[in-house]
Amino acid sequence: MVERVIAACDGAAKGNPGPAAWAFVVADSTGAPQFWRAGPLGHSTNNIGELTALEQLLTVTDPAVPLEVRLDSTYTRDAATKWLHAWKRNGWKTAAGKPVANRELIQRIDELLADRDVTFVYVPAHQVDGDPLNAIADKAASDAARTQQAASGTGADLPAPDPTRTAPARARKASGTGTSAASPGAASDSGTAAKESGAARKPAGSGGPRTISARYPGTCPGCGRGYGKGDQITKVGAGWGHPHCAPTGTGG
Repeated sequence: MVERVIAACDGAAKGNPGPAAWAFVVADSTGAPQFWRAGPLGHSTNNIGELTALEQLLTVTDPAVPLEVRLDSTYTRDAATKWLHAWKRNGWKTAAGKPVANRELIQRIDELLADRDVTFVYVPAHQVDGDPLNAIADKAASDAARTQQAASGTGADLPAPDPTRTAPARARKASGTGTSAASPGAASDSGTAAKESGAARKPAGSGGPRTISARYPGTCPGCGRGYGKGDQITKVGAGWGHPHCAPTGTGG
């Protein structure tokens, strides 16, 4: 019996859009990292970085070996699974009749997934006790976005993830619920901030930022990572993002 390969992939965009990159790390069946790669994308978006990371990972791994892909992008996961089938039936149009964003990348991913045993596992980003492979891919993508230089290595010279700050309990719970997603018509390439429904909420006596439930997936301008439909978000700079990325004393 062929043992599965475990891997994680991630993308980054400093500004979204802005200097962007992709990265992945491949481990053995026990989760021990074996090798990693990262590459720059110039001026691009976080979603393109996430999709490119998956495309690159699928390209270099053996299609005959079962693969578990860990990723913190609900957009990428859903684009490669449930949305993909509807888009193909609709002639690569969304439910709203608009052209599917990032179509060429998604079509390439579809080709690479054909006749392969691939399992997608969503892992929340930037958690103190989060997935170690995701943290490595995140760091590699972030570094490549910043330097715009390709990089690679083995398990002996892994990128060292930045220390993760402890988020408030409410924020940690919110960031771990991003497994739900909008319909294909709601997905956007730019990962624009979700529109709120109803008044923003601030728990009594919490001292934290006021939050709302995201109506659509988006990308946090504070850390560049995505959030899912239904996640709690708050004002982060000029946009919407994770509550734990909001500067102290702000809340929209």
